[in-house]
Amino acid sequence: MSAPIVKLFTQPNFAWTDIRKEEEAHPRHYLAHLLLLALIPPVCLFIGTTYVGWSLAENEIVKLSAGSALQLCGLLYVTIVAGVALMGLFIRWMSRTFDSRPTVNQCIGFAAYTVTPFFLAGIAGLYPSRWLAIAVLGAASLYSTFLLFVGLPTFMHERKEQGLLNAACVWGVGLLVLVTILVEMILIWFNLLTPEYLRATVG
Repeated sequence: MSAPIVKLFTQPNFAWTDIRKEEEAHPRHYLAHLLLLALIPPVCLFIGTTYVGWSLAENEIVKLSAGSALQLCGLLYVTIVAGVALMGLFIRWMSRTFDSRPTVNQCIGFAAYTVTPFFLAGIAGLYPSRWLAIAVLGAASLYSTFLLFVGLPTFMHERKEQGLLNAACVWGVGLLVLVTILVEMILIWFNLLTPEYLRATVG
């Protein structure tokens, strides 16, 4: 785990300063962070849905076929990367209302680092469980929100009051983008990819 990622969880204010300096030196440094960490949820989900499975009824384990799981995980990866890029574009568009004039790279990079807790939460996919997913995703949502409100003023070089207002707008748009993309993904998954489930009795 790289130093900026560790600092996001231990010293978030310093982390955003370091990330901004790195961005100014290497405008596309966030790409490795985004493309590599976005692999965590789909890879873990592939393992969890094909080797571990989940239970919908007593004494029954449901798994996905390898082909279906691969389709799901590929779709999830594309959705994650596209969602972060779209969120970055929205941040760039909304910044016109404020004094800051960040570049598209800066905005996408900021979005990529802000959703880092969601990337790491993908580890829970190794053990598919509704309640575990709710707990882990809830915690990731809270910490990503914290990173957003702490980081936006620092990263965008905005006054604190202006940065908090901007962060609130970004949070609202981010929620809308998240819901829209997830709905589209689910519709594609069930209507176009036709998943294949494998059921087995245990005990």
